Amino acid sequence: MAWKDVFSYVRAVAANKGVTQGEHHADDAVPMGARIGSVVQLQCAPMIRAQAGGSLIATPAAADTRILAVSQIRLEPHTALYRLYLDKGDDDAREKFLQVFCGDDGKVAEVLYCTQLARVIPETADDQDAYTGAAGYGLGDPGYTLWREQLADMLDAATLDTVFGAADRVDYTRDAGAPDAQFVKPFEGRETRIDDADGTHGLRQQMYFMPYVRTLADGGREYLLITTEIVESVDGDTNRRGIHVDFVIGIPVEQERIVIQ
Repeated sequence: MAWKDVFSYVRAVAANKGVTQGEHHADDAVPMGARIGSVVQLQCAPMIRAQAGGSLIATPAAADTRILAVSQIRLEPHTALYRLYLDKGDDDAREKFLQVFCGDDGKVAEVLYCTQLARVIPETADDQDAYTGAAGYGLGDPGYTLWREQLADMLDAATLDTVFGAADRVDYTRDAGAPDAQFVKPFEGRETRIDDADGTHGLRQQMYFMPYVRTLADGGREYLLITTEIVESVDGDTNRRGIHVDFVIGIPVEQERIVIQ
């Protein structure tokens, strides 16, 4: 099944009370052989090393051993990402997922282990314009700063000291466009998330996406992925809509450290 048709397929399946059509399943053709319900063995060494270097990444919990949902994100210009969700974050807004980028040859080129740091709701039209890049500033600026004070209620004192040291801020640099550009329009596209192999549950949302990056104390990279998400439907219900901005921390993980069965 072509992923470009996945959402229309899911809706058709839902209309048929969740019965799959022929031999197709909604989670066919996902990279790394992943399927909903697959067991994931993920070595924690990269996360632990990143944390020691000052990263805000969270280590996997004992329960993060199964893929609960899969999605494809189609971004303009001409970029496609897959996400393998270990925690969908629907109840507590704490997503955990593997973000997979495949090259033109279809082979896996990069895997990021990602954990959600925070979610905010844009409260005004100006806020929304800034977080979608419509204002010509905001999401897409050359850098982004996280302040110690912002995270004081989210992290314990020891973690704050590891991340910030004696500083009151950590700075990220935009990882897209020309380095000297004062503004780069965010990537825009849609995510289609499938929550079961029958295709009866899932969501679709419009996205405005920009990656930022910084170098950790050990020389490793830490990404800050900022995504404005406009939910268009949940389980095919277009009345369940909303908008939020997710701040997600990601670190590169070698594919050899991940076993999916």
